[in-house]
Amino acid sequence: MKTAGIIGGIGPESTIDYYRRIIAAYREKRPDGSYPSILIDSIDLKKTIDLMAANQLAALAEFLAGEVRKLARAGADFALLAANTPHVVFDELLRQSPVPLVSIVEATCDAARSLGLKRLGLFGTRYTMQGRFYPDVFSREGIALAVPDRDEQATIHQKYMNELVNGIFLPETRERLLAIIDRLREREAIEGLILGGTELPLILRDAPDRGIPFLDTTAIHVERVVAELLSPGLLA
Repeated sequence: MKTAGIIGGIGPESTIDYYRRIIAAYREKRPDGSYPSILIDSIDLKKTIDLMAANQLAALAEFLAGEVRKLARAGADFALLAANTPHVVFDELLRQSPVPLVSIVEATCDAARSLGLKRLGLFGTRYTMQGRFYPDVFSREGIALAVPDRDEQATIHQKYMNELVNGIFLPETRERLLAIIDRLREREAIEGLILGGTELPLILRDAPDRGIPFLDTTAIHVERVVAELLSPGLLA
């Protein structure tokens, strides 16, 4: 059996969600009573946020690479980041990693392509909405991305960092997020919305239908991880 290594704690609530989802999806695919082999390295969220805020991306990549090496030494056959935002340094991390990495961005792009979607909204932290790591991957497949305006981005980021990553899910925050989704759909004619933050599905999971699909990046990532756990070989 292969072992998955998860860099978690970014943030803790979504890491718990990853763990539960991987186990459930694995047992659905392999209904013989077995469980997947998983290692979780729960890192210091504050250090990650501080490096992001200071735009010290080389230091962030080195920090995360050290954590991947820790997972590899513990026996992980491949690894993943249980978050979207740290994928801002994914390419550099991949170069330094001793084991294959499963990208949440690549997996989400594949899911969007399979649905035939060509124009998507993107929600997440400010770093995700303003970064190039989503557009660079999606543009290669001819998929355009639209983000909220600056004021809306500020609202999403503030709620994300002060509430969601701390496990605080308020009804009024949910309604504000849904209102931004409605405006983005009307303004940008998006065909779907990427929940590009792994805490976002926790607050929007049972939201009323907005007339467009929500791409739950956690669920998409988990599906790719379970497929890798069950595949006979390793990622190239």
